[in-house]
This record gives sequence, C-alpha cells and structure tokens, in this order.
Amino acid sequence: MDQREKPSPDEIRGACEDNPKIREHDLAARLGISEAELVAAHCGHGAVRIEPRVDDLLTGLEAVGEVMALTRNESAVHEKIGVYDKVVTGNQHAMVLGDEIDLRIFPQAWAYGFAVEKREGAEIRRSLQFFDATGEAMHKVHLRPASNLHAYQNLAAKLASSDQEPIISVKASGAGDNAVSPEQAATVDDLREHWSRLSDVHQFYDMLKTLKLSRCQAMRMAGEDYAWQLDNDAVGALFQQAAEDEMPIMCFVGNRGCIQIHSGPIKSVKQIGPRINVLDETFHLHLRTHHIREVWAVRKPTRDGHVTSIEAYGADGKMIIQFFGARKEGERERSDWRFLAESLPRIPGPTDRDV
Repeated sequence: MDQREKPSPDEIRGACEDNPKIREHDLAARLGISEAELVAAHCGHGAVRIEPRVDDLLTGLEAVGEVMALTRNESAVHEKIGVYDKVVTGNQHAMVLGDEIDLRIFPQAWAYGFAVEKREGAEIRRSLQFFDATGEAMHKVHLRPASNLHAYQNLAAKLASSDQEPIISVKASGAGDNAVSPEQAATVDDLREHWSRLSDVHQFYDMLKTLKLSRCQAMRMAGEDYAWQLDNDAVGALFQQAAEDEMPIMCFVGNRGCIQIHSGPIKSVKQIGPRINVLDETFHLHLRTHHIREVWAVRKPTRDGHVTSIEAYGADGKMIIQFFGARKEGERERSDWRFLAESLPRIPGPTDRDV
C-alpha cells in the first residue's frame, strides 16, 4: 500500500479506541499497515520512541526484575516470565542465558523501538516493543506487578530517541530467508557429505548457506536417515505426549531478529479450534496449527551422538516452531525424547508408497 493511502496517526488511534479488544498485530493488518506504524501513531499519546540499542537494553533490564518476554512470528507467540540475566552482548549476536528467559538476538534486524503505556481500566500496562525495518515485531518486554518501575523508567529514559514523530517509514516485506529458491544449487551427494560431517547443531545454518539451500529443500533431499516428513497433526501429538510424560523439552519460536527458547516440562496444554495453547506458570505458547504446511523430523550428527528435532514450517518456507529434547552440551540425547520423535505419525516416503 502506498504511504499516501495509509491512515493518518489520528485515524489509527481512533481505530484503536474503537476496537479495544483486537490485538495490535491483527488491527494493524486490518488497517493495511505494519504493527510498528500502529504503535508509532501513539507517540505523544502513550508511546515514546526509543533507540533499539540492544546492548544497553539487555544490560539495563536485569534491574527491572521480573518481566514477561515475548517473541512471535506470524504463526506462534512464545511468552516467558523471568529475569533478564546472564547477558552476553554483541553487535552481530547477543544472548540472554537465564534459567527462564533464554534468547538469541540478532541486533542488526532491530530498527524501531517504543516504550508503551496502555491504560486498561484502572491499570496501566507498560512494555518495551521492538520492530524490524518492515515494521514486524522482533521482541517485546512486558512489565509485571513485581517489576521495578523506577528501573524501567530510567531505562526507557536512557534509550529515548530525539525523534518522536508519530509516523515512520517502513520497508516492503521481502521473501523469507527460508523461501525455496528456484534453482537447486547442490546435489544430494553434496548435501549428504556435508550433513554427515556435522559435529554441532549450530553448524546446520552455515551448511545450508554454503550449499545455497533452504531448510525445506535440504529436508526433501537428505534421505530418511537424516530427515523424514511427519503428518501435520504430529505437533499436537508431541505436545500432548510430552505433557503426559512430564518430559523436559526445548521449544524454539523466532523471527529474523530474535529466537526465544523454553527449556523444561510443559503441563497445561489446551487446544481450542486450530490453536494449541500452553498455559503454564512461567511459559505461555499460542500456536496456529492451521498455518503449518510441513512438519519434519530432523536428525543431526553431533559430538555427543545424533540429536533429533521436530520442525514445523509455513507455506512461505519459514520455520514456525522447533523442538528438541532438553539437554545440555556434552550430554547425549534423551532416550524418551528420541522415542517420542521417532514414534510421531509419518507421511509415507517414496519407498513406503511403492510397497
């Protein structure tokens, strides 16, 4: 949509007032704007633009105490309650390695930030919200009753921008990083040779980059000893079985600017229509299962033996959500997780179909 066709800040704020129960992300889509533009329209009306200086943000958040960290993509919302501690800063990569809040951050994708105050009845909800250049949400930090309000206000003031205009200029969204390229750059033999030499799961991305393959291309080429496609209902079955067995898992949800991780058991799993919800004490997840186009079980060699992930992808080839069995580096994969992953319902491969 052309900038001249977009609603004015006054019109955006009016739409928010008229639709108080619609989530900002969904209302922005209805208005034909990005979520960042919707938030920016409230500068001077409950929002303050802040600089997305990730190092300063992360080092300042520990003093704020207990908060809720939220990372989302179009299909999944991942929420963790805890403290930002064990921070590792960096221009290319930053990390939070706390027991509850566990993040991998890519600061160069963060373009806009806002400190937001929103009144709901007698309550004021406060948050820090960060977006990429297209206006897509990268990460949000929501205050809780136990948060240190003074430390939050000091941090917001430290990050405050000199530019408080209620209009921002966002870039058009491009193809996803994992979109299937029109030409396959590597052969099956190339892929299998590189795959067999992996010694750490973190080498997988570099392997794909070297071979110029998307993740889904690699899954389809690798062979069923490395990757096999699952029925889309496998994700729901995974949640239910992990909860029943009180099995500690790792659950990753991310976007181009942040990946958020839950490690531990899950307990309260509720499916409402096409949505799976985890509603535990310090971990909430909301997954739109109808957005899932493909699910893969993926086996990656490591120094500690192979590890198995379950990965769900949308129609655009982007990863929606990823699971591992909970483990620390140097530990072998949990046998109960491996059994669960290998027992999930499969889509028959070429060999199976010929039988």
